[in-house]
Amino acid sequence: MALDQSFVGRTYPPTEPYEVGREKIREFAAAIGDENPAYTDVEAAKALGHPDLVAPPTFAFTLSYRAVAQVVTDPEFGFDHTRLVHGGQRFVYTRPVRAGDRLTVTSTVESARTMAGNDIIDVRGDVHDALGEHVVSAYTKLVAPASGEGS
Repeated sequence: MALDQSFVGRTYPPTEPYEVGREKIREFAAAIGDENPAYTDVEAAKALGHPDLVAPPTFAFTLSYRAVAQVVTDPEFGFDHTRLVHGGQRFVYTRPVRAGDRLTVTSTVESARTMAGNDIIDVRGDVHDALGEHVVSAYTKLVAPASGEGS
């Protein structure tokens, strides 16, 4: 099945809230090898003007990849998620992700195209806090072999 172009611009419902915990931030910072004390020491984060630990910039991926799953597993879309590769990621922040945040992600299909035998989709995940305030937008590019007719 070819990618359904009518999905471009489609927005999926928000995810269930994800509560950002201090230990999750510390574990993520350790996993990526970032020793910034604002990620591990509450007092160091407060000294920088934050109310609690802040997460490394790429931490938002832990939230956005779950939301992207709504898009890529939608059988009507026509994207073969069984053989996908991560083609790119970028983040645009309004403010840092902080310990104690309860965040939801709303995904929107920004583009869908077939090029050189591959389906390429771009998904924007808008992350909001419990008050509905924007925190970050995560832009994800995914690539998979085209599975549609004419590919």
